[in-house]
Amino acid sequence: MAKDAGQSRGASPAVMATYARQDVVFERGEGSWLIAIDGSRYLDFGSGVAVNALGHAHPHLIAALTEQAGKLWHTSNLYRVAGQERLAERLCAASFAEKVFFCNSGAEACEGAIKTARRYQFVSGQPERNQIITFQGSFHGRTLATLAAAGNDKYLEGFGPDMPGFVVLPSLDRAVVEAAIGPQTAAIMIEPVQGEGGVRAIPVDDLRWLREICSTHGLLLVLDEVQTGMGRTGRLFAHEWAGITPDVMAVAKGIGGGFPLGAVMATAEAAKGMTAGTHGSTFGGNPLATAVGNAVLDVLLAPGFMEEVQVKASRLNQAIARVKDEHPDLVVEIRGKGLLTGIRLRPPVGDVVKACLAEKLLVVGAGDNVMRLLPPLNVTDAELSEAASRLSKALAHVAKASA
Repeated sequence: MAKDAGQSRGASPAVMATYARQDVVFERGEGSWLIAIDGSRYLDFGSGVAVNALGHAHPHLIAALTEQAGKLWHTSNLYRVAGQERLAERLCAASFAEKVFFCNSGAEACEGAIKTARRYQFVSGQPERNQIITFQGSFHGRTLATLAAAGNDKYLEGFGPDMPGFVVLPSLDRAVVEAAIGPQTAAIMIEPVQGEGGVRAIPVDDLRWLREICSTHGLLLVLDEVQTGMGRTGRLFAHEWAGITPDVMAVAKGIGGGFPLGAVMATAEAAKGMTAGTHGSTFGGNPLATAVGNAVLDVLLAPGFMEEVQVKASRLNQAIARVKDEHPDLVVEIRGKGLLTGIRLRPPVGDVVKACLAEKLLVVGAGDNVMRLLPPLNVTDAELSEAASRLSKALAHVAKASA
């Protein structure tokens, strides 16, 4: 195959056209870099949308996957899985959770969290409590239930009727939330940082009063930490910054470091309804996935790693602040937490994403005309500086093109 074959012939018509893919094909990766089939090197500040938490081809993850691949790939959950049990125990030891269910993706984790909350109320003698309060600007996945939970018309169009059981509030206002609670309310579900919705960090005080309201009204607090979990904000989980604990939490993306893996984490009380036969997953928590998940935890839980993520996040914010000073007419606001950084733009975000691609910097768009920077957690200082330089060049090209 010619070096540029992937680009020159365009996307294959055999693949369903559900993505507006960039016209580049990658064949390998090294740390924070992706190498295209023509040999071009791209600085990856998208990390597969916060999935490649430790970058590409991390040696510890490769070793764990290779070792397990030579032993056993899959048995199903009809039998005990040693790696799954070890990963669950380690996640519980490092968090609020006492029970873990493994799945394959963020949408599945959110579905499982929703089911856990409803089932909890059912076995508690309150089957009528099956509605979950959520918020506009959220994103919980692409299944029918998780689409309904977010209530975004853009993603719901053409997939009606909408799944019932969700009350989507227009804003995170305490009076509005309390007024929405009724005899059918089972839980409140929220992302500590709305990633897809524009990298909007929920203030810690708001997370605290949400916890208080849930405890007062017998509701479960369900956190979607699919994007914010596994060290992305400088703590293992973002809610730790608020000093609260949820009842149920959905986790995915970074937990597998690039291998499909998700989890529903819960207290024993919240999970009391999840008994044999109530939920399942053929592939969830199989030997390959949990071998990689344990390897990811080895790195994330190493002494000093999270503190280093916080330092890198501070350096990234300083670098992006300088870019904002260089382009005050283009950059409106810098948002986010840790290494989940959002840049709200004046020009269309799509134009800036394409300009960054031309500078061989990979970034991710989001709602509210925001561009996300999601570098690997082990990104180097030199790579942070290089990303800022390439971003500044991209913005200069956008400004010149629109002049």
